[in-house]
Amino acid sequence: MVDLLIILAAILAGGAFLFALWRFLLGPTRLDRVVAFDVLTIVSITFIVFAALIEKRGIYLDVALVYALLSFLGVIAIARYLGDRF
Repeated sequence: MVDLLIILAAILAGGAFLFALWRFLLGPTRLDRVVAFDVLTIVSITFIVFAALIEKRGIYLDVALVYALLSFLGVIAIARYLGDRF
C-alpha cells in the first residue's frame, strides 16, 4: 500500500514538473520563469527523496538537502538581480 502511494505521488510530481517546465519555457515574464525554475528545483528534490525511499539509501537525503540549499540561494540571487532592474 505504501509503495502504491509513493508511485502515485511520483506521478503527481511528474505532472507538476511538466506544468512548471511549460511555464518556464513559455512564461511571459522573467519573474514567471524564476518562479517556474524554483518549482522545477523543488520537484526535482522531491524525485531525489522518492529515489531515497525506493532504494532505502539515506545518502540521497543528504544530496537532496544540499541541492535544496543551493537552489534556495540561487533563486534568491536571481530574484535580487531582477528586483534591482525594475
